[in-house]
Amino acid sequence: MSSRFTTRRPANRRRLATSAVAFVSLGAMAVGAAVLTTDKLSTSDAQVELVSTATCYDMVSIAVGGRGDSPRTGQTKMLTTPDGKPLPAALADDFQSDWIDQMVGAPNGAVQEGSYAAVYIEYPADMSSYEDSVGTGVENTKSVMNAIAASCPDTRFAIVGYSEGADVTRRAAMEIGNQTPENGQYAIVDPNNVVGVVILADAGRTDGEGPFPGSESGTNPDGFDTKYQNGTGGPGGAGALPSTSGSFGALDGKVASFCSQRDLTCAMPQNTSLLHLAANVGRQLDVDTMQRDNTLTPATGADLAMTLGRIAVAAFADITSQDNWLAGDETFLEVLIKVSEPGYTPADPTSKVAAKTDENGEPLPAETAVNLAYLPSKVAKEIIGFIGSNTDTVSVAMNDPYGQTLEPGTGAHFDYWRDSDASNGKPLTSAQYAAAWLTQLAKDAEAGKPIKSKEVQQEARMVVLSETTTATTAAASTTTAAPTGVAAPGVAVQPGAALPVAPAVPVDPALPVDPVLPVDGQLPAQDPAAASVAVTPGAAASVAPNTAAVPTTTTVTPAR
Repeated sequence: MSSRFTTRRPANRRRLATSAVAFVSLGAMAVGAAVLTTDKLSTSDAQVELVSTATCYDMVSIAVGGRGDSPRTGQTKMLTTPDGKPLPAALADDFQSDWIDQMVGAPNGAVQEGSYAAVYIEYPADMSSYEDSVGTGVENTKSVMNAIAASCPDTRFAIVGYSEGADVTRRAAMEIGNQTPENGQYAIVDPNNVVGVVILADAGRTDGEGPFPGSESGTNPDGFDTKYQNGTGGPGGAGALPSTSGSFGALDGKVASFCSQRDLTCAMPQNTSLLHLAANVGRQLDVDTMQRDNTLTPATGADLAMTLGRIAVAAFADITSQDNWLAGDETFLEVLIKVSEPGYTPADPTSKVAAKTDENGEPLPAETAVNLAYLPSKVAKEIIGFIGSNTDTVSVAMNDPYGQTLEPGTGAHFDYWRDSDASNGKPLTSAQYAAAWLTQLAKDAEAGKPIKSKEVQQEARMVVLSETTTATTAAASTTTAAPTGVAAPGVAVQPGAALPVAPAVPVDPALPVDPVLPVDGQLPAQDPAAASVAVTPGAAASVAPNTAAVPTTTTVTPAR
């Protein structure tokens, strides 16, 4: 079943709702973007039926939409396992996203029907509890991919996420890429079968990070020769949720993380500690209800108070667990940011700090137990640290962060469908580039071309080097080098004359070969699409004595 693909702009039937929630007690702002579907189907209208994952494809794109942009059980035809167990996902035929479709739908028409499919992950996609929503999305993404791989072990995967779905995609990709196999088996899916990850508005992006983390070139993902832009750098600033950053492990080089310069979700200036604290608090609040009510009600006010109280208690517990916090460089604001992380747990919550006693075992008075000599310098550090870590907070707050990031029609959070700049070496928008990459990956999967993982590339290099060494050794054992003179190719060699034999040049099977240039004496490939080459085993030749010498070559054939 093929997936729908549309090139039209986001439809009028969808209402963009954006919100800014002011945390008065913190003097900062948390913002969220919403794409709300207004034409929900009833259960009877949907005529819900289940589609089994027993249908296998060469490649499946796992799509994770943003806030409000997710299929719903009872309203959408959902996937099942072959034995009928429902899965939290729907084929793109049965759910439409005006944002993500433009990327995951692109391979349709470029490959045969039945070779490619896109699947949308169901998850809350809301901010009634942001952290719970994202956590559910991560677990659903992993379970759907695991179920598809169990039925179709040869299927390749791409993962694509935007906005809140970008956070889901990053976390899921990091878990997949950093798995440790047990008895050769991976708990989720084999990371070698994940051929691409696309993240638009990456809240876990590090400061100034380029769009292709871990890639060899920095200008494009490994194995895809089209450059995204001139240069390898990214916008200044980091993601609004720095605690979610980290390595993609085995998926490094197969990730595209796009960020618009003015999008504060992924390009927040570094010295904005209060905004990071506000974001951590907001991840634990019912922002949807606060947005709907447009004020703090007794219920949402109590929720805010409980969250702040819990953070304060955790902060003081963390400080008292340290032997002499006053003597350290850590500021109270840094402690608050640390303990306000939704996943924060004390290093050892069961241990207690022993009270300080004198030589007789009697507790010391407070003024003696706490070395107040450090207090003046600690106060100075607190003031300096607070100012230094918030030098950009005021400028961000004064420059309309809501309008800059989330204003419908102009907000940078929606730039990824309009950010081409051909005059500066960026001819495609981020969404168009992702669509082109996914299309090439789908073509490669249909053709059965080898997956160009770093492990496969390294193994291929070792095989080529090993065969080259063997061939050279064999040639050396049957040929005696002459002190002078080298016969030209095609010149007959008299009996007893010896020629030096050049070892075969190893060709990296995973790297593209310029079709204009001949490779080791062979004619260039005529098909521009066959830019990758694989080395045929046994390609190196040796020269036997008393025969006409021919130049030693390495034979290459286009990779499938």
